[in-house]
Amino acid sequence: MDTPRDPAFLKRRQRRRWIVGLLAGAAIMSMSVVVSRLEPALPGVTESTLWIRTVQRGAFTREVRGTGTLVPEEIRWITATSAGRVERIVLRPGAEVEPGTVILEMSNPDLDQGVRSAERDWQTAVAQLANQKASLASTRFAQRSALVDAESTYQLAVTDLDLNKNLAESGLVAEFTLKQKQALVDQARNRAELARQQLESTIENEALQLAPAEAAVSQRRAEYERMVRQLDDLNVKSTMRGLLQMVSVEVGQQVGAGVNLVRVSDPTRLMAKVRVAETQTRDLASGQSASVNTRNGFVDGRVSRVDPASEGGTVGVDITLDGPLPPGARPDLNVDATIELERLADVLFVESPAAGQENSTISLFKVVAPGQIARTPVRIGRRSVQFVEVVEGLVEGDRVVLSDMSQYDAFDRLRLQ
Repeated sequence: MDTPRDPAFLKRRQRRRWIVGLLAGAAIMSMSVVVSRLEPALPGVTESTLWIRTVQRGAFTREVRGTGTLVPEEIRWITATSAGRVERIVLRPGAEVEPGTVILEMSNPDLDQGVRSAERDWQTAVAQLANQKASLASTRFAQRSALVDAESTYQLAVTDLDLNKNLAESGLVAEFTLKQKQALVDQARNRAELARQQLESTIENEALQLAPAEAAVSQRRAEYERMVRQLDDLNVKSTMRGLLQMVSVEVGQQVGAGVNLVRVSDPTRLMAKVRVAETQTRDLASGQSASVNTRNGFVDGRVSRVDPASEGGTVGVDITLDGPLPPGARPDLNVDATIELERLADVLFVESPAAGQENSTISLFKVVAPGQIARTPVRIGRRSVQFVEVVEGLVEGDRVVLSDMSQYDAFDRLRLQ
Protein backbone atom coordinates (compact mmCIF):
# COMPACT_ATOMS: atom_id res chain seq x y z
CA MET A 1 0.00 0.00 0.00
CA ASP A 2 1.50 3.38 -1.24
CA THR A 3 2.11 6.09 1.27
CA PRO A 4 0.74 9.47 0.10
CA ARG A 5 3.36 12.26 -0.18
CA ASP A 6 3.17 15.47 1.68
CA PRO A 7 1.93 18.28 -0.66
CA ALA A 8 4.30 20.77 1.00
CA PHE A 9 7.25 18.52 0.20
CA LEU A 10 6.27 18.34 -3.45
CA LYS A 11 5.92 22.10 -3.66
CA ARG A 12 9.37 22.65 -2.11
CA ARG A 13 10.91 20.19 -4.57
CA GLN A 14 9.36 21.90 -7.58
CA ARG A 15 10.51 25.29 -6.28
CA ARG A 16 14.13 24.00 -6.06
CA ARG A 17 13.97 22.79 -9.67
CA TRP A 18 12.82 26.21 -10.84
CA ILE A 19 15.56 27.97 -8.94
CA VAL A 20 18.25 25.63 -10.33
CA GLY A 21 16.94 26.15 -13.87
CA LEU A 22 16.92 29.90 -13.48
CA LEU A 23 20.45 29.93 -12.09
CA ALA A 24 21.68 27.71 -14.93
CA GLY A 25 20.05 29.96 -17.56
CA ALA A 26 21.53 33.08 -15.95
CA ALA A 27 24.96 31.47 -15.92
CA ILE A 28 24.68 30.55 -19.59
CA MET A 29 23.57 34.06 -20.52
CA SER A 30 26.40 35.61 -18.50
CA MET A 31 28.97 33.40 -20.20
CA SER A 32 27.54 34.28 -23.62
CA VAL A 33 27.86 38.01 -22.92
CA VAL A 34 31.42 37.62 -21.67
CA VAL A 35 32.42 35.53 -24.67
CA SER A 36 30.80 37.97 -27.11
CA ARG A 37 32.79 40.79 -25.59
CA LEU A 38 36.13 39.03 -25.94
CA GLU A 39 38.42 40.19 -28.84
CA PRO A 40 39.12 37.56 -31.49
CA ALA A 41 42.51 35.86 -31.33
CA LEU A 42 45.22 37.51 -33.50
CA PRO A 43 46.17 35.57 -36.66
CA GLY A 44 49.65 34.15 -36.44
CA VAL A 45 52.55 34.33 -38.90
CA THR A 46 55.84 32.46 -38.69
CA GLU A 47 58.59 34.95 -37.92
CA SER A 48 61.27 32.95 -39.73
CA THR A 49 59.39 33.41 -43.02
CA LEU A 50 59.38 37.22 -42.72
CA TRP A 51 62.02 39.65 -43.90
CA ILE A 52 62.47 41.97 -40.91
CA ARG A 53 65.01 44.80 -41.01
CA THR A 54 65.96 47.74 -38.77
CA VAL A 55 65.60 51.42 -39.73
CA GLN A 56 69.03 53.12 -39.88
CA ARG A 57 70.39 56.65 -40.09
CA GLY A 58 73.56 57.61 -41.93
CA ALA A 59 75.09 57.98 -45.39
CA PHE A 60 72.81 56.86 -48.21
CA THR A 61 73.88 56.23 -51.79
CA ARG A 62 71.19 56.29 -54.47
CA GLU A 63 71.74 53.71 -57.17
CA VAL A 64 69.85 52.11 -60.02
CA ARG A 65 70.49 48.74 -61.56
CA GLY A 66 70.24 47.48 -65.12
CA THR A 67 70.98 44.31 -67.04
CA GLY A 68 72.41 43.91 -70.50
CA THR A 69 75.42 42.68 -72.44
CA LEU A 70 78.96 43.64 -73.34
CA VAL A 71 79.32 44.94 -76.88
CA PRO A 72 82.41 46.08 -78.81
CA GLU A 73 82.95 49.82 -79.07
CA GLU A 74 84.06 49.34 -82.68
CA ILE A 75 82.07 47.03 -84.93
CA ARG A 76 82.44 46.78 -88.69
CA TRP A 77 80.08 45.03 -91.03
CA ILE A 78 81.71 43.99 -94.29
CA THR A 79 79.19 44.06 -97.12
CA ALA A 80 79.12 42.61 -100.61
CA THR A 81 80.20 45.19 -103.20
CA SER A 82 78.61 43.12 -105.96
CA ALA A 83 76.29 40.17 -106.32
CA GLY A 84 77.83 36.73 -106.10
CA ARG A 85 77.64 33.14 -104.92
CA VAL A 86 79.37 32.00 -101.73
CA GLU A 87 81.89 29.33 -102.69
CA ARG A 88 83.91 28.80 -99.50
CA ILE A 89 83.91 30.04 -95.91
CA VAL A 90 87.56 30.28 -94.94
CA LEU A 91 87.17 31.37 -91.29
CA ARG A 92 84.47 30.84 -88.70
CA PRO A 93 83.35 33.14 -85.83
CA GLY A 94 85.94 33.36 -83.08
CA ALA A 95 88.93 33.53 -85.44
CA GLU A 96 91.42 36.39 -85.04
CA VAL A 97 91.79 38.49 -88.17
CA GLU A 98 94.12 41.18 -89.49
CA PRO A 99 93.53 43.77 -92.22
CA GLY A 100 93.45 41.84 -95.49
CA THR A 101 92.67 38.43 -93.95
CA VAL A 102 90.38 36.49 -96.32
CA ILE A 103 87.23 35.35 -94.51
CA LEU A 104 85.13 33.90 -97.33
CA GLU A 105 85.32 33.47 -101.11
CA MET A 106 82.60 34.27 -103.66
CA SER A 107 82.24 33.94 -107.42
CA ASN A 108 80.46 35.90 -110.16
CA PRO A 109 80.97 34.78 -113.81
CA ASP A 110 79.28 37.91 -115.13
CA LEU A 111 81.73 40.06 -113.21
CA ASP A 112 84.66 38.08 -114.65
CA GLN A 113 83.36 38.76 -118.15
CA GLY A 114 82.73 42.38 -117.30
CA VAL A 115 86.33 42.82 -116.16
CA ARG A 116 87.64 41.45 -119.47
CA SER A 117 85.27 43.69 -121.46
CA ALA A 118 86.27 46.71 -119.40
CA GLU A 119 89.93 45.93 -119.99
CA ARG A 120 89.37 45.72 -123.76
CA ASP A 121 87.47 49.01 -123.74
CA TRP A 122 90.31 50.65 -121.83
CA GLN A 123 92.93 49.29 -124.23
CA THR A 124 90.83 50.46 -127.21
CA ALA A 125 90.60 53.94 -125.74
CA VAL A 126 94.39 53.95 -125.15
CA ALA A 127 94.97 52.91 -128.78
CA GLN A 128 92.65 55.62 -130.07
CA LEU A 129 94.46 58.20 -127.97
CA ALA A 130 97.83 57.03 -129.28
CA ASN A 131 96.52 57.16 -132.87
CA GLN A 132 95.23 60.68 -132.37
CA LYS A 133 98.53 61.76 -130.84
CA ALA A 134 100.38 60.32 -133.86
CA SER A 135 98.03 62.14 -136.24
CA LEU A 136 98.54 65.43 -134.44
CA ALA A 137 102.31 64.89 -134.41
CA SER A 138 102.27 64.26 -138.15
CA THR A 139 100.29 67.46 -138.72
CA ARG A 140 102.71 69.37 -136.52
CA PHE A 141 105.72 68.06 -138.44
CA ALA A 142 104.10 68.97 -141.78
CA GLN A 143 103.40 72.50 -140.57
CA ARG A 144 106.91 72.79 -139.17
CA SER A 145 108.26 71.75 -142.58
CA ALA A 146 106.02 74.32 -144.30
CA LEU A 147 107.36 76.98 -141.93
CA VAL A 148 110.93 76.05 -142.75
CA ASP A 149 110.14 76.21 -146.49
CA ALA A 150 108.42 79.58 -146.08
CA GLU A 151 111.33 81.02 -144.12
CA SER A 152 113.80 79.73 -146.73
CA THR A 153 111.76 81.30 -149.55
CA TYR A 154 111.68 84.54 -147.59
CA GLN A 155 115.46 84.53 -147.14
CA LEU A 156 115.99 83.86 -150.87
CA ALA A 157 113.60 86.69 -151.74
CA VAL A 158 115.47 89.06 -149.42
CA THR A 159 118.81 88.08 -150.94
CA ASP A 160 117.46 88.56 -154.47
CA LEU A 161 116.09 91.97 -153.52
CA ASP A 162 119.45 93.08 -152.12
CA LEU A 163 121.19 91.98 -155.29
CA ASN A 164 118.77 93.86 -157.50
CA LYS A 165 119.14 96.98 -155.36
CA ASN A 166 122.91 96.94 -156.02
CA LEU A 167 122.33 96.51 -159.72
CA ALA A 168 119.76 99.27 -159.71
CA GLU A 169 122.33 101.65 -158.25
CA SER A 170 124.52 100.88 -161.27
CA GLY A 171 121.59 101.44 -163.63
CA LEU A 172 121.46 97.83 -164.69
CA VAL A 173 118.00 97.07 -163.28
CA ALA A 174 114.88 99.02 -163.96
CA GLU A 175 112.81 100.55 -161.17
CA PHE A 176 109.85 98.33 -162.05
CA THR A 177 111.94 95.18 -161.57
CA LEU A 178 113.06 96.42 -158.19
CA LYS A 179 109.44 96.91 -157.12
CA GLN A 180 108.61 93.37 -158.24
CA LYS A 181 111.43 91.98 -156.13
CA GLN A 182 110.19 93.95 -153.10
CA ALA A 183 106.68 92.53 -153.58
CA LEU A 184 108.09 89.02 -153.66
CA VAL A 185 109.93 89.68 -150.37
CA ASP A 186 106.77 90.97 -148.73
CA GLN A 187 104.83 87.97 -149.99
CA ALA A 188 107.43 85.49 -148.71
CA ARG A 189 107.55 87.22 -145.31
CA ASN A 190 103.77 87.05 -144.92
CA ARG A 191 103.73 83.37 -145.87
CA ALA A 192 106.46 82.61 -143.33
CA GLU A 193 104.58 84.50 -140.61
CA LEU A 194 101.35 82.68 -141.47
CA ALA A 195 103.11 79.31 -141.34
CA ARG A 196 104.57 80.23 -137.92
CA GLN A 197 101.12 81.17 -136.60
CA GLN A 198 99.60 77.94 -137.95
CA LEU A 199 102.30 75.89 -136.19
CA GLU A 200 101.82 77.74 -132.91
CA SER A 201 98.05 77.28 -133.12
CA THR A 202 98.42 73.58 -133.83
CA ILE A 203 100.69 73.15 -130.80
CA GLU A 204 98.31 75.12 -128.57
CA ASN A 205 95.25 73.16 -129.75
CA GLU A 206 96.81 69.74 -129.38
CA ALA A 207 95.82 69.56 -125.68
CA LEU A 208 92.21 70.52 -126.49
CA GLN A 209 92.02 67.99 -129.30
CA LEU A 210 93.46 65.25 -127.10
CA ALA A 211 91.25 66.06 -124.06
CA PRO A 212 88.18 64.00 -125.15
CA ALA A 213 90.35 60.98 -125.95
CA GLU A 214 92.29 61.31 -122.71
CA ALA A 215 89.00 61.61 -120.78
CA ALA A 216 87.74 58.48 -122.48
CA VAL A 217 90.93 56.66 -121.47
CA SER A 218 90.57 57.83 -117.85
CA GLN A 219 86.91 56.80 -117.78
CA ARG A 220 87.62 53.36 -119.24
CA ARG A 221 90.54 52.85 -116.87
CA ALA A 222 88.44 53.89 -113.83
CA GLU A 223 85.67 51.52 -114.90
CA TYR A 224 88.19 48.71 -115.37
CA GLU A 225 89.81 49.38 -111.97
CA ARG A 226 86.38 49.53 -110.30
CA MET A 227 85.41 46.16 -111.72
CA VAL A 228 88.81 44.72 -110.79
CA ARG A 229 88.22 45.88 -107.20
CA GLN A 230 84.76 44.31 -107.24
CA LEU A 231 86.26 41.09 -108.54
CA ASP A 232 88.92 41.21 -105.84
CA ASP A 233 86.23 41.95 -103.22
CA LEU A 234 84.68 38.58 -104.01
CA ASN A 235 87.42 37.39 -101.68
CA VAL A 236 85.88 39.04 -98.61
CA LYS A 237 88.65 40.41 -96.37
CA SER A 238 88.79 41.94 -92.93
CA THR A 239 89.32 45.70 -92.81
CA MET A 240 90.57 45.82 -89.21
CA ARG A 241 92.44 43.86 -86.60
CA GLY A 242 90.14 42.04 -84.22
CA LEU A 243 87.86 39.07 -83.79
CA LEU A 244 85.48 37.58 -86.33
CA GLN A 245 82.08 37.74 -84.61
CA MET A 246 79.60 36.63 -87.24
CA VAL A 247 79.38 35.10 -90.71
CA SER A 248 75.81 35.69 -91.88
CA VAL A 249 75.91 33.58 -95.08
CA GLU A 250 76.35 29.93 -95.97
CA VAL A 251 78.14 28.11 -98.78
CA GLY A 252 76.07 28.12 -101.97
CA GLN A 253 74.01 31.14 -100.95
CA GLN A 254 73.40 33.82 -103.59
CA VAL A 255 73.77 37.33 -102.18
CA GLY A 256 73.16 40.75 -103.67
CA ALA A 257 75.22 43.92 -103.52
CA GLY A 258 75.07 45.67 -100.17
CA VAL A 259 74.20 42.55 -98.14
CA ASN A 260 75.98 42.24 -94.76
CA LEU A 261 78.36 39.29 -94.98
CA VAL A 262 80.58 39.25 -91.89
CA ARG A 263 81.00 41.27 -88.70
CA VAL A 264 84.38 42.02 -87.17
CA SER A 265 84.99 43.74 -83.85
CA ASP A 266 87.81 44.71 -81.52
CA PRO A 267 87.38 42.44 -78.44
CA THR A 268 89.83 44.50 -76.38
CA ARG A 269 87.56 47.56 -76.38
CA LEU A 270 84.16 46.66 -74.95
CA MET A 271 81.32 48.67 -73.48
CA ALA A 272 78.19 47.69 -71.56
CA LYS A 273 74.76 48.25 -73.06
CA VAL A 274 72.16 47.82 -70.33
CA ARG A 275 68.48 48.58 -69.90
CA VAL A 276 67.06 50.27 -66.81
CA ALA A 277 63.40 50.38 -65.74
CA GLU A 278 61.87 53.62 -67.02
CA THR A 279 60.59 54.46 -63.53
CA GLN A 280 64.18 54.70 -62.27
CA THR A 281 65.73 56.80 -65.03
CA ARG A 282 64.55 60.26 -63.97
CA ASP A 283 67.98 61.27 -62.60
CA LEU A 284 70.18 59.34 -65.04
CA ALA A 285 72.78 61.49 -66.83
CA SER A 286 75.99 61.10 -68.80
CA GLY A 287 79.17 60.99 -66.75
CA GLN A 288 77.70 59.19 -63.71
CA SER A 289 79.85 56.46 -62.16
CA ALA A 290 78.91 52.84 -62.67
CA SER A 291 80.07 49.37 -61.69
CA VAL A 292 79.62 46.46 -64.10
CA ASN A 293 79.44 42.88 -62.84
CA THR A 294 80.57 40.36 -65.48
CA ARG A 295 80.03 37.35 -63.14
CA ASN A 296 83.83 36.92 -63.20
CA GLY A 297 84.62 40.27 -61.63
CA PHE A 298 83.72 43.93 -61.47
CA VAL A 299 84.92 46.76 -63.69
CA ASP A 300 84.37 50.49 -63.17
CA GLY A 301 82.84 52.66 -65.85
CA ARG A 302 80.82 55.76 -66.55
CA VAL A 303 77.55 56.48 -68.32
CA SER A 304 78.29 57.70 -71.84
CA ARG A 305 74.77 57.82 -73.33
CA VAL A 306 71.13 57.51 -72.27
CA ASP A 307 68.48 56.65 -74.87
CA PRO A 308 66.09 59.56 -75.42
CA ALA A 309 63.07 57.23 -75.67
CA SER A 310 61.71 54.32 -73.68
CA GLU A 311 61.09 50.91 -75.22
CA GLY A 312 59.17 48.08 -73.59
CA GLY A 313 59.19 49.81 -70.20
CA THR A 314 62.98 50.21 -70.13
CA VAL A 315 65.53 52.77 -71.25
CA GLY A 316 68.86 51.88 -72.88
CA VAL A 317 72.06 53.10 -71.22
CA ASP A 318 75.61 52.86 -72.62
CA ILE A 319 78.46 52.49 -70.10
CA THR A 320 82.07 53.07 -71.13
CA LEU A 321 84.44 50.80 -69.20
CA ASP A 322 87.45 52.52 -67.65
CA GLY A 323 89.28 49.68 -65.93
CA PRO A 324 90.83 46.47 -67.27
CA LEU A 325 88.39 43.79 -68.33
CA PRO A 326 87.97 40.78 -66.00
CA PRO A 327 88.97 37.33 -67.31
CA GLY A 328 86.39 35.85 -69.65
CA ALA A 329 84.93 39.20 -70.72
CA ARG A 330 83.78 38.96 -74.33
CA PRO A 331 81.13 40.40 -76.65
CA ASP A 332 77.48 39.45 -75.89
CA LEU A 333 78.35 38.40 -72.31
CA ASN A 334 75.43 39.06 -69.93
CA VAL A 335 76.24 41.64 -67.27
CA ASP A 336 74.62 43.57 -64.41
CA ALA A 337 75.36 47.26 -63.93
CA THR A 338 74.88 49.47 -60.89
CA ILE A 339 74.82 53.22 -61.60
CA GLU A 340 75.44 55.72 -58.81
CA LEU A 341 73.03 58.66 -58.95
CA GLU A 342 74.02 60.63 -55.83
CA ARG A 343 75.35 60.35 -52.27
CA LEU A 344 73.33 61.71 -49.33
CA ALA A 345 74.51 62.30 -45.75
CA ASP A 346 72.52 61.83 -42.50
CA VAL A 347 69.45 60.18 -44.02
CA LEU A 348 66.93 57.89 -42.33
CA PHE A 349 66.63 54.76 -44.47
CA VAL A 350 65.74 51.11 -44.52
CA GLU A 351 66.19 48.30 -46.99
CA SER A 352 63.78 48.49 -49.92
CA PRO A 353 60.39 46.86 -49.25
CA ALA A 354 58.76 44.52 -51.70
CA ALA A 355 56.50 47.28 -53.10
CA GLY A 356 56.25 51.05 -53.18
CA GLN A 357 57.26 53.82 -55.55
CA GLU A 358 59.38 56.85 -54.76
CA ASN A 359 57.71 59.70 -52.87
CA SER A 360 54.65 57.66 -51.87
CA THR A 361 52.97 56.41 -48.70
CA ILE A 362 52.89 52.67 -48.07
CA SER A 363 51.78 50.38 -45.23
CA LEU A 364 54.39 48.35 -43.38
CA PHE A 365 54.06 46.06 -40.39
CA LYS A 366 56.21 47.30 -37.50
CA VAL A 367 57.24 45.28 -34.47
CA VAL A 368 55.32 47.02 -31.65
CA ALA A 369 55.75 44.46 -28.86
CA PRO A 370 57.41 41.11 -28.35
CA GLY A 371 55.59 38.70 -30.58
CA GLN A 372 53.32 41.32 -32.21
CA ILE A 373 53.44 43.48 -35.35
CA ALA A 374 51.06 46.28 -36.31
CA ARG A 375 50.33 48.00 -39.60
CA THR A 376 51.94 51.46 -39.82
CA PRO A 377 51.67 54.06 -42.63
CA VAL A 378 55.16 55.04 -43.84
CA ARG A 379 56.04 57.80 -46.26
CA ILE A 380 59.09 56.95 -48.36
CA GLY A 381 61.20 59.31 -50.46
CA ARG A 382 64.10 58.63 -52.77
CA ARG A 383 64.74 55.03 -53.65
CA SER A 384 67.89 53.09 -54.44
CA VAL A 385 68.70 49.56 -55.52
CA GLN A 386 68.94 48.23 -51.95
CA PHE A 387 67.63 51.03 -49.72
CA VAL A 388 64.83 53.56 -49.59
CA GLU A 389 64.66 56.88 -47.74
CA VAL A 390 62.17 57.09 -44.85
CA VAL A 391 60.50 60.52 -44.71
CA GLU A 392 58.05 59.90 -41.87
CA GLY A 393 56.27 57.13 -39.99
CA LEU A 394 59.37 55.42 -38.59
CA VAL A 395 62.31 56.30 -36.37
CA GLU A 396 65.82 54.99 -36.10
CA GLY A 397 65.86 51.53 -34.55
CA ASP A 398 62.33 50.53 -35.59
CA ARG A 399 62.06 46.98 -36.90
CA VAL A 400 59.73 46.58 -39.87
CA VAL A 401 58.58 43.73 -42.06
CA LEU A 402 59.66 44.24 -45.68
CA SER A 403 58.18 41.04 -47.09
CA ASP A 404 55.10 40.97 -49.30
CA MET A 405 52.21 41.01 -46.80
CA SER A 406 49.34 41.43 -49.27
CA GLN A 407 47.69 38.22 -47.99
CA TYR A 408 47.15 39.98 -44.62
CA ASP A 409 45.51 43.13 -46.02
CA ALA A 410 42.44 42.43 -43.88
CA PHE A 411 44.38 42.61 -40.59
CA ASP A 412 46.04 45.52 -38.81
CA ARG A 413 47.83 43.39 -36.20
CA LEU A 414 49.48 39.99 -36.37
CA ARG A 415 51.02 37.61 -33.91
CA LEU A 416 54.57 36.35 -34.50
CA GLN A 417 55.00 32.65 -33.98
